[in-house]
Amino acid sequence: MKSTNQHGVHSPFVYQLVTKCFYDQSNFQEYTKIEDYRKALLKNKTQLISHIAKPERISKFQTKLLFRLVKYLDCNSILEIGASLGLSAQAMSLGNPKGQITIIGNCPDISQFSKDNFKQQKLNNIQVGSGDFTKMIQDQKSNTYDLVLFNHQHLKEATLQSFESLLPTIHNDTVFIFNNIYRSKSITESWINISQHPKVTVSIDCYHLGMIFFRSEQQKERFTIRL
Repeated sequence: MKSTNQHGVHSPFVYQLVTKCFYDQSNFQEYTKIEDYRKALLKNKTQLISHIAKPERISKFQTKLLFRLVKYLDCNSILEIGASLGLSAQAMSLGNPKGQITIIGNCPDISQFSKDNFKQQKLNNIQVGSGDFTKMIQDQKSNTYDLVLFNHQHLKEATLQSFESLLPTIHNDTVFIFNNIYRSKSITESWINISQHPKVTVSIDCYHLGMIFFRSEQQKERFTIRL
């Protein structure tokens, strides 16, 4: 009920993002590959995979939006935390085949499953690791990322810690994306706290996804966009 579309946006940057990316109705040929992978996961009868690959957890709309975001923002260096079955990474890889994607998870079996699928699809720009999130996130602090996708479900404190730990990796045009920001009260509270952080200038609440930008040339604004 609080959301708006492009007509309620007065920031030129956000207006262009909404009209040229969020609401882009182009039928990209990569969408076929994205949907084929999603369907293959849903048909997989392996117990571990079939449990994770529930339809409500694999949003066709969200993966296509991630593809468009990477393509529109020309993201070359991407980090994903909590890669699950690799749907998001696949979409982002297709969004910029020349970019480099690092994904870290905490389940070796799932990470290996994703690696095998990426190899089969010839997605050679994705590096997969698994282990302790806290240590692996600390190991990323010396890098710089255009996009960081927080795709893991943590409690409020852990999400805030991950966010703070990765602040050294940002530049002026970096975007942080948080998945399922209304999945629990704890996650919603962490999203609100993050959007109010002094370094954040633009926050966009798309209900299923939350995005934050650090653009120093913009005044601090919060948007709720209907998708």
